[in-house]
Amino acid sequence: MRNKFLPQQVLEDKDSDNIMRKLDETDRKILTALVDDGRITNSELAEQVGLSKSPCWQRVKRLEDDGVIEGYTAQINSEQLGISEVIFCEISLDHHDEDVLENFEARMSEMPEILEVYLMTGEYDYLIKVAASGTTGYEAFLREKLFRIPGLRQTRSSFALKRVKQVQAFVP
Repeated sequence: MRNKFLPQQVLEDKDSDNIMRKLDETDRKILTALVDDGRITNSELAEQVGLSKSPCWQRVKRLEDDGVIEGYTAQINSEQLGISEVIFCEISLDHHDEDVLENFEARMSEMPEILEVYLMTGEYDYLIKVAASGTTGYEAFLREKLFRIPGLRQTRSSFALKRVKQVQAFVP
């Protein structure tokens, strides 16, 4: 079974050719514009990248079909919802057999407070990004959810003081 948190070769098409070799400057302009504003209309996008509407729509459709564009989402201001803290938690597991990893990853996907999960190299096994309503909310998350996962050996948490940069994607 393929580990869902390991890097996937999402840039491969059905013929196993690297899509990056097929992306031209116009595709990159389209991707950059969509990263900046996922709600841009096709007409505005076409004008911005120098295409007519139909070829622009066809390129976006191809990028979606090829898996380069995975979807569109809204950016939510968590503080407006009372979620004032972002915490990064380093996690070490007792064992590293496939069942333990699969169980841990399945549990991570069940917790809506967890925004991101990375399988890591180095001193700890996973790095998770958690949203919480202050230290009390994070303590409740730890006690009621995270610490109840079997096989957890150690955690270390760091509270973010300020987000300095946030981008949705890197377009080479």
